Amino acid sequence: MGTKDIVIKLHNTKTRKKEVFEPIDASNVRMYVCGPTVYDRAHLGNARPVVVFDVLYRLLREVYGADQVTYARNFTDVDDKINARAAESGRPIGDITAETTQWFLDDMGELGALQPNHMPRATEYIPQMVAMIEDLIAKGHAYAAEGHVLFAVDSWKDLYGNLSGRSVDDMIAGARVEVAPYKKNPMDFVLWKPSTDDLPGWDSPWGRGRPGWHIECSAMSYELLGETFDIHGGGNDLMFPHHENEIAQSCCAHPEGDFARFWLHNEMLQVEGKKMSKSLGNFFTVRDLLDQGYPGEVIRLVFLQTHYRKPMDWTDKKAKEAEATLRKWRALTAGIEPASSAAAAVLEALADDLNSAGAIAELHKLAAAGDAAGLLASARMLGLLTEELGAWASAPAIDLSAFEEKLFETRKKAMESKDFSEVDRLKAAYVEAGLEVRMSKTGVELVPGAGFDPAKLGVL
Repeated sequence: MGTKDIVIKLHNTKTRKKEVFEPIDASNVRMYVCGPTVYDRAHLGNARPVVVFDVLYRLLREVYGADQVTYARNFTDVDDKINARAAESGRPIGDITAETTQWFLDDMGELGALQPNHMPRATEYIPQMVAMIEDLIAKGHAYAAEGHVLFAVDSWKDLYGNLSGRSVDDMIAGARVEVAPYKKNPMDFVLWKPSTDDLPGWDSPWGRGRPGWHIECSAMSYELLGETFDIHGGGNDLMFPHHENEIAQSCCAHPEGDFARFWLHNEMLQVEGKKMSKSLGNFFTVRDLLDQGYPGEVIRLVFLQTHYRKPMDWTDKKAKEAEATLRKWRALTAGIEPASSAAAAVLEALADDLNSAGAIAELHKLAAAGDAAGLLASARMLGLLTEELGAWASAPAIDLSAFEEKLFETRKKAMESKDFSEVDRLKAAYVEAGLEVRMSKTGVELVPGAGFDPAKLGVL
């Protein structure tokens, strides 16, 4: 079966069902994904949609051809969070956004994510946003008030809420909407807002100001992908209000188009079974994990082992298992030329609503069968076992048997003398070096963790 025979099915949030994906134009398959607001390091949850839609991008390239797929992912580089970071740090806004944008690209590159074809920055598209807002006012879908421009939800009331499945009345009852005297309807949302002299601002028909968040993606996707494109993706936390508002303003500005035909949303991420939060002490940036010694390839494999529409739980146990798996696969494929294409079973799993967990299960089968060439081609299609991500696995394995024997013998003596101080010292030193210490009556096992540093064993 060739890749042209692959039938891709995707769960479309808009219709709430799995549908056969047929691109508008097979020679120009277009996808837009909401990117980060660049004011700090990307946390682990920010990385999930990057990896999810990177896999979809790879699948589309495999099926339709690398030159036939256009992927756009934006950077929000004008935002109140960025303004606040500049105010508290005293640094120019441009310096902050340039630095954090590069951080994002570097960190996502460490996870094996390909760079999209287009990575538009909001500040590069202000004239297009102003033009779209003017058009919405002219068509009766927006109004100016006190230096602001707001989208009039009542002008789109029959269709507003279709994506998230809520009525406008339900939204008003359940949402924390910004109450403002200049709003005609509590649900009306900002397209343009005034800027004081100390904030970024651009000249407009409504005075000096800056765009609201939602108008960015509508203007940039239209400029790069047209009034109708194939896929719009992002985390399910963006479904309302961000994506709902995008649909409203885009369809009202360009009624001749359908905006995005397929909507895909990934579920959120947890850490050790709990929601990630700073208050729980389980908040990690991608860079935190990389600096702790977790290889980017290991992080990627942990992500891929959970279907994108299910909550993903990051655990240290999963990371250790993923590292062991990747070491085995890299040993099996060392010096091997990859097969000419990914295995059909792997592609079929991915084509079934991006079932990455099923695709990983097929990689295990290829490894068990000793099909090194098929394993290598299939893993690389998923962004694994690539040469770029392999440096971590090339480090020589450390023989820990002498350290295990030393602790075991020390413990035996301590059982007789009842003085366990040396046992405690050795255990603490091993843990400090990044080893997990497993002790039993029959022996000692030392298991390297993701942050294992052999140099710290030298003093022992």
